[in-house]
Amino acid sequence: MGSVDSLKENRLGRLGVIGMDGCEELVCKVNEHLKKFNEDVIDDTFESFVIPVNCPRFSTGEAKAMILHSIRTYDIYIIMDAFNYGVTYEMYGEKRPMSPDDHYQDLKRVISAMGGKARRITVIMPMLYEGRQHKRVARESLDCALMLEELESMGVTNIITFDAHDPRVQNAIPLCGFENVYPTYQMIKACLKYDKEVILDKDNTMFISPDEGAMGRCMYYSSVLGTNLGTFYKRRDYSTVINGKNPIVAHEFLGNDVAGKNVVVVDDMISSGESMIDVATELKKRDAKKVIVFSTFGLFTEGIEKFNEAHRTGLIDAVFTTNLVYRRPELKEAEWYHEVDMSKYIALIIKRLNDDSSISDLLTPVSRIERILEKYRNEAQ
Repeated sequence: MGSVDSLKENRLGRLGVIGMDGCEELVCKVNEHLKKFNEDVIDDTFESFVIPVNCPRFSTGEAKAMILHSIRTYDIYIIMDAFNYGVTYEMYGEKRPMSPDDHYQDLKRVISAMGGKARRITVIMPMLYEGRQHKRVARESLDCALMLEELESMGVTNIITFDAHDPRVQNAIPLCGFENVYPTYQMIKACLKYDKEVILDKDNTMFISPDEGAMGRCMYYSSVLGTNLGTFYKRRDYSTVINGKNPIVAHEFLGNDVAGKNVVVVDDMISSGESMIDVATELKKRDAKKVIVFSTFGLFTEGIEKFNEAHRTGLIDAVFTTNLVYRRPELKEAEWYHEVDMSKYIALIIKRLNDDSSISDLLTPVSRIERILEKYRNEAQ
């Protein structure tokens, strides 16, 4: 972190970024972009916007947070990955991976350590903690809503998340800022670079929703690209609960003929991946040419061997996920995997918010999508 004197006078709050455990790589990239975006307000002695923090643990597993730099008058942007199981800690002599609950508790500890000294606090939580527990069925807890209310009560002024499972959960905090951001532009840009044979137009490509919950995402892609849309709906066995959910009995398809077309399946996350492979199998049965997957969060909770096999057998040609959550080391080496870097996008959002500027054009990137498509078409001619 540079000295306070190394920042030139600015009428707005000074900019500080805190990266929680497991976010070091993403935060480093965001910091480099921020330095480029703020060349007019920093001098040559400035080192970093990143404010160092430490969350040491006792042998019992208890922890505390320590902020190692002044944050008075700063606009603080905390980046966290609640799903990074690659971070471990010692408890009673045993090594344990950090759970989403552990990450969330550390976030609250860091906010508590600020002691109300920061000018504003923004939490950037790419995959929303407990985002899948967003509605009540029978006697169930509403964990995501409780989390949002708790952060608001602790002084968080704005929460930024990506591709929320159900963005209506923001109704829990109607007086607090809540931005649900989609990586649409970055996904399209990465796909255009992937294979020139994948032409994103009505004649060659269809966007497919793997279930009714993902229809909104697919409708946006199909609208901005002018392509046709299809969807599967899941028939579940509601008399049985396995691993916290009702098992899928069958996938039924609604939509135009996919024969000979490249199909892009869009969803917010890949968890175990079974549902995505089932959808790809159904699409190949209908003679789809290529099956490409867009998923914001690639969790792969049961490993990647299923996808390796699906790629070997020709079911799935490519999978695009972002670097917003932890990726298994073997995932990055997979032939079918393509990573979409979101660090510049996050830095742009932070820069705009710190300047008290609008981020509307960043949230609705239609004009940028049109420009990249026009550039792509000109290069293809």
